[in-house]
Amino acid sequence: MSDGKSDIKVLALVGSLRAASLNRQIAELAATVAPDGVTVAVFEGLADLPFYNEDIDTAIRVPASVTALREAAADAHATLVVTPEYNGSIPAVIKNAIDWLSRPFGNGALKDKPLAVIGGAAGRYGGVWAHDETRKSFGIAGTRVVDAIKLSVPFQTLDKPPADDAELAANVRDVVGKLAAEVS
Repeated sequence: MSDGKSDIKVLALVGSLRAASLNRQIAELAATVAPDGVTVAVFEGLADLPFYNEDIDTAIRVPASVTALREAAADAHATLVVTPEYNGSIPAVIKNAIDWLSRPFGNGALKDKPLAVIGGAAGRYGGVWAHDETRKSFGIAGTRVVDAIKLSVPFQTLDKPPADDAELAANVRDVVGKLAAEVS
């Protein structure tokens, strides 16, 4: 993995597929404000993943979109999930990514790698329920979830775009720094 903090790669998975979503903006902010020696790359292919189906998860039939996700996850040292809350729970695109990344069972691409979950939602708690459920599901899938790293942003508290919010930028930078510190 990494023998120093100068080459840490963080994979960002965004739970909203909208191009201008605030969660995507938070993920892009993470890439912009990451501490020196840390690179955050937003994965762009979650919308292309078919729903998990064990019948197509074979050495012969794995879709190219799944291979791309698994390779990006294998190449990363840590994962940052930036997700909204849909109807009090995890967006389907994140749950589907968890299902693909958890295979092969017991040896998925994120096995034992540190992962943090942040993001925001329109509700007054900023997506806390979805964040908790996402942590739980990734933990069951074999990822080393860092429960102490949390940031849930109620969108009504934002009075400017995420990129222009100095307090949010500082909080996101802190999250990325703490996640990078978990890389062994």
